[in-house]
Amino acid sequence: MIEIYSKQNCIFCERAKVLLRDRQVPFIEHKLNVDFTKEVLMERYSNATTFPVIVVDGFHIGGYDQLLVRLNEEIQNTKKLLNEGV
Repeated sequence: MIEIYSKQNCIFCERAKVLLRDRQVPFIEHKLNVDFTKEVLMERYSNATTFPVIVVDGFHIGGYDQLLVRLNEEIQNTKKLLNEGV
């Protein structure tokens, strides 16, 4: 399960959502001051310093750049598995 903690007018929040939609990866979006406050976010993920805050299976992985790296790694691992099976 991927969760995105986002805020308005955040280009990297939008990029993360577009990336996940393009790759057909389901996610849940939580919006600042609608679904959570900054204080609550800092209590949960004290090492989060920028938006978006991306959480995978309950673990904070970072922001947009870390999400992109993780998705690309998963694609490469899948390609390796498929090639090894041939």
